[in-house]
Amino acid sequence: MGSAHYARLGTQECENIHAGALEALARIGVEVHDEEAREFLVKGGAEAEGLVVRIPSFMVEKALLTAPRGFVLHDRNGKVAMRATSYNTYYGAGSDCLNVLDHRTGERRRATLQDSIDAQKVIDALPEIDFSMSMFLPSDVDQRIYDRYQMQIMLNNTTKPIVFVSPDFEGCVAAVEMAEAVAGGADALRHRPFVACYVNVTSSLVANAEALQKCMYLAQKGIPQLYIPLGNGGVHAPCSPASATALMMAGTLLGVVLSQLVRAGAPIGTPGWSGGYYNMQSMVGSYCLPDEQGLTLSMGHYYGLPTFGLGGSTDSKALDQQAGAEMALGLAFETLEGANILHDIGFMDAGLQGSLQLMAIANEFIGWIRHATQGVEVTDEALALDVAEEVGPSGSFIAHEHTIAHFREGFYPKLVDRNNYTRWVELGGTSMEDRAARMVDQILETHHVEPLPADVQRDIAKIVEREERWAASLESR
Repeated sequence: MGSAHYARLGTQECENIHAGALEALARIGVEVHDEEAREFLVKGGAEAEGLVVRIPSFMVEKALLTAPRGFVLHDRNGKVAMRATSYNTYYGAGSDCLNVLDHRTGERRRATLQDSIDAQKVIDALPEIDFSMSMFLPSDVDQRIYDRYQMQIMLNNTTKPIVFVSPDFEGCVAAVEMAEAVAGGADALRHRPFVACYVNVTSSLVANAEALQKCMYLAQKGIPQLYIPLGNGGVHAPCSPASATALMMAGTLLGVVLSQLVRAGAPIGTPGWSGGYYNMQSMVGSYCLPDEQGLTLSMGHYYGLPTFGLGGSTDSKALDQQAGAEMALGLAFETLEGANILHDIGFMDAGLQGSLQLMAIANEFIGWIRHATQGVEVTDEALALDVAEEVGPSGSFIAHEHTIAHFREGFYPKLVDRNNYTRWVELGGTSMEDRAARMVDQILETHHVEPLPADVQRDIAKIVEREERWAASLESR
């Protein structure tokens, strides 16, 4: 049964934007800031003029024939957890919030290593959160290799699939090595990947060296990557959604072409946000702009490639009405639009602040959205006309065995209050913010994550120690 879905762009609009992306690649080109990447592209049929590489349309069409229509992510134990394809949607946290809205004090402060650990426990415990990201950027570690500590924490504190981010190529390699240690080797990780890498690309028509190096490395390894150029109208592109989306797709298609030149069939995902107008009032990179909603997601479905969406976040700094509305609207629209891997749940203040309370609240509404959009079974058992005849027009169905068999299939929230006023007062008259804080505390007090084997923990620690020595050597150069 297919769930409900919605497309922002029609087929004709997608075809026109694709044609614009192909023309931009062939006529304008992309700055490719890595020599090896330029060599791959030129050998495949592209033309290079300095850093600028122009890609003919046949290279794009060939790459789209070999790029997989989706990919599977497993959990740490090798069980299938996510099928990123079609309109399947999976939900997870984001990465690298500098600050945390402390659920105990209500105060904003810099994030620490312990906050990263707490976030992973909450992610692991919440049933509607499907995958992990680091959530916080700890301030109490060496900032040159903070991502190595993040990966170590994620691997040790959740069994769910992981989407990791690294600021440099070396960090990407270290993260993959840690994941291989958990999986039992490179072949084991390639056959049953439980990690994917979010590759940040400078902009639509500028591909930075680190992103290109990660793209080629991950393609060779056969590990899923999410190749995401920035693209906003008025900043990275002319100020119109059509142009911004076309140029963003041009930059994305360069990543698709490069990955397939390195290894045909390498799994790669495409953007699920941006393409709309930049926030020209504040010049802050907003996370909840309606104009960009569904543009690149429509193009991802047009190409038949997996999409990396964004939702469950807010630009608010407090857990207020704005936070609740933006969180819920983002989740709802991204789900209807079929974002496959939807991240940044719990983000606030344009990604500078994270909240475990907001993540707990979002977990509740993800359940609501899943129930609201799932297919409806229409069978003899579901229609239950025999039951209706048996009970009669004025009878009661409450105690009937059909009700007993099926009532648990409905949505029963844990944080949303559905009591009458008297019962709400008896239970303490709490707000959702209060109840979410209590849920987070309860998880941190009682939830236990299945530990990695001791020898695997040691292998991961050795990789982190090696990276610490590498960072220290930079000071002596």
